Amino acid sequence: MASLPTTSFEQNPNTTSTYLEIVAYYNQLGESSDLIQVSDFGMTDSGFPLQEVVIAKNGHFTPEESRKAGKSILFINNGIHPGEPDGMDASMIFVRDLITKPELTALLDKVTVVVIPVYNIGGTINRSATSRANQNGPDAYGFRGNAKNLDLNRDFVKCDSKNAKSFNAFFHKWDPDVQVDTHTSNGADYQYTMTLIATQKDKLHPMLSSFMTDLMLPDLYKNMKSQNWEMVPYVYANGTPETGIYGFMDHPRYSSGYAAMHHTISFMPETHMLKPYTDRVWSTHAFLKVGLHFMFQNGNRLAEIRTKVKNEVKEQQSFDLLYEIDKSEPDTVLFKGYEAKYKPSLVSGLDRLYYDRSSPWEKPVAFYNDYKPTLSIQKPKAYIIPQAYNEIISKMEVNGVKVDKLASDTVYKVELYNLDSYETSKVAYEGHYNHSDLKVTKIEMDKQYHKGDFIIYTNQVCNRYIVEMLEPQGVDSWFAWNFFDGILMQKEGFSAYVFEDLAAEILKNDENLRSKLAQKRADDPKFATNAWAQLDFVYKNSPYYEKTHNLYPVARVK
Repeated sequence: MASLPTTSFEQNPNTTSTYLEIVAYYNQLGESSDLIQVSDFGMTDSGFPLQEVVIAKNGHFTPEESRKAGKSILFINNGIHPGEPDGMDASMIFVRDLITKPELTALLDKVTVVVIPVYNIGGTINRSATSRANQNGPDAYGFRGNAKNLDLNRDFVKCDSKNAKSFNAFFHKWDPDVQVDTHTSNGADYQYTMTLIATQKDKLHPMLSSFMTDLMLPDLYKNMKSQNWEMVPYVYANGTPETGIYGFMDHPRYSSGYAAMHHTISFMPETHMLKPYTDRVWSTHAFLKVGLHFMFQNGNRLAEIRTKVKNEVKEQQSFDLLYEIDKSEPDTVLFKGYEAKYKPSLVSGLDRLYYDRSSPWEKPVAFYNDYKPTLSIQKPKAYIIPQAYNEIISKMEVNGVKVDKLASDTVYKVELYNLDSYETSKVAYEGHYNHSDLKVTKIEMDKQYHKGDFIIYTNQVCNRYIVEMLEPQGVDSWFAWNFFDGILMQKEGFSAYVFEDLAAEILKNDENLRSKLAQKRADDPKFATNAWAQLDFVYKNSPYYEKTHNLYPVARVK
């Protein structure tokens, strides 16, 4: 074996490697061992490609070869937030250990490890010492935004970045059993170096949820403690930790929520920002080792469960779209914190919070980790999408969705949604003005579709992805992310002084509309004194009102 490189972190424990150093390091590892294959995969907004690092025995460097050999797949993603570089350095050492330490190399008999060394390349290149004001080292690091100033951990489904488009293809290629996306926390102070976000258990298929909560998480917590890196669930709180911590709701925009839609268990290890950088790197390194050991022992069982889940999802009829936290019966976590105290601020003179490390405490705190669905949707037989919306089709195909085209003009009996009301954010969020709180009415009709329009049948392993993206009420649906905003603006209208006579004629010939107008006047005094509003009411209940306004164009075929 050729001489192996060392990392900048190993030379100086308050240093993280630059992007070019990381690329060179993995290329040197790839040249040194037949256990590693390093290649480029897809482009990013920075103009540099992602690296795909595969560590496997017996030359099983493709997902097909690994699956055929009965191996499970562990996927590690690093540097999504380059100001949180712990995982990049930890993975460099971990991968080198896999090829040099026999006790770890042996685990490759049953597991193939796949690594993206740096996901947010643009942010990693944008290096400074000041963009993470609350963080204890390293001495320089990358920036959260990518080359387009996007937070990539909000981009997994909308795919505004080349990074996310490449990631979607990468993820679908490997279809990992477990994903680890490495991070550093923000928030309260406490005694732990490592905290953990697991896939929200109530969003997983019950078989996967049971495997994760009953078997995998206890094993990870137990063995991290045995490695002297005791963990606690990610400290997501409305106040100080003793008031209770909350399970993170990982919507599909996040890495773990995206993975869950594809039946992959995902973890975001979140090291604590105030702990020394060396501790953060080594605790992440320990987590990767513990996870690999678990997969060596249980990966085949997990792969079998995922196969069963995929087969069930093909036939699954109901899918949960929206959730709310259930605080009725919280779990408890034995938590090790520091006493929260207050003292006068040197800036404002008013009371400010601080955590007194000279006053540690240990006691049970509430852990609110139960979510219940508030909206479930019965899947249709198929969805029809007009060919004008080919942009979302290309994104769905990358995610493994089988999309057919109509071979000829055809009339279908369909359900369509009228969008009755919705809220739109007042400020931009990751390049979009998101829609939420959508209320809809179903309309049944016979509708003409044309040759080349898209039809997606819901008999696929990716049914959950299909439903969550195409049902407009979904929190991260294509509608929520503004991909259908053209329907929200009325294209035609009326001139009041012209339409007055036509409206009178319409009312004269439509007794039902006359009755509805009278009732509306009786129910709404403001409406009764607003002449234009009454004309608009008649217009919108007449044949002259455009049928496409607020009519969601994705049809459901029952």
